[in-house]
Amino acid sequence: MAAGPQAEAAEEPEGGSRRWGAQHAGARELAELYSPGKRLQEWISVILCFSLIGFNFYNLLFYLRLEHTSSVIVGIFAGVITADFLSGLFHWGADTWGSVELPIVGKAFIRPFREHHIDPTAITRHDFIETNGDNCFMTLVPLANMAYKFVSLSPEALYETCPWECYVFALIIFITMTNQIHKWSHTYFGLPRWVIFLQDWHVILPRKHHRIHHVSPHETYFCITTGWLNYPLEKIRFWRCLENIIQAVTGEKPRADDMKWAQKIK
Repeated sequence: MAAGPQAEAAEEPEGGSRRWGAQHAGARELAELYSPGKRLQEWISVILCFSLIGFNFYNLLFYLRLEHTSSVIVGIFAGVITADFLSGLFHWGADTWGSVELPIVGKAFIRPFREHHIDPTAITRHDFIETNGDNCFMTLVPLANMAYKFVSLSPEALYETCPWECYVFALIIFITMTNQIHKWSHTYFGLPRWVIFLQDWHVILPRKHHRIHHVSPHETYFCITTGWLNYPLEKIRFWRCLENIIQAVTGEKPRADDMKWAQKIK
């Protein structure tokens, strides 16, 4: 799909006669599936995640040395690129495959993606916990593993692996913040000036850039951390090739469940 003409496209799903947004029948039903148990999981994930981030950041600073400078810069850049790719891979997977009816993961992790295409501004009404809880949950294992290294390895070993840990830490930070960055890309009023500056300079996902994904049927520009990889991945038809392979092997049609929710009228 050509990206150029779509850059100015608004977030308009197909089916203009239906009521899109918070009043859409599918959006209302999906929003009601957000449970107290899910909310508790998000709270625990956010608390643990940011506690581990603070602990690991303190230890990274303790072991950093001037001679690490060049390798740390490369590591941080690589971490951002990796986070952008992983955001696209996860976003593509949840958008394209699976169902809200799947046990455990359906309501907990696929539901928000279905809701988002019907009501793109719903994310702007989510508080910090609901916005970031799932991403915090995904980073708990690597954060815990890093913390374990800091309390178990020798100072010499930590000195040697410091550039690698900086790469991992940058990757974790950008994964953790991906949904917040995504939320900002849908927020057109009241953003801090520093967020707008980062968007305008394409350090994080710009608002205009992300509109391309929201042109129905939502089959392109899946990377939502910085969006740097969207154009090259689209040029090589990366997502389409994966979809063709999976459809040929499984017989499953891409985005079938997404379309089902979009077509709900009551």
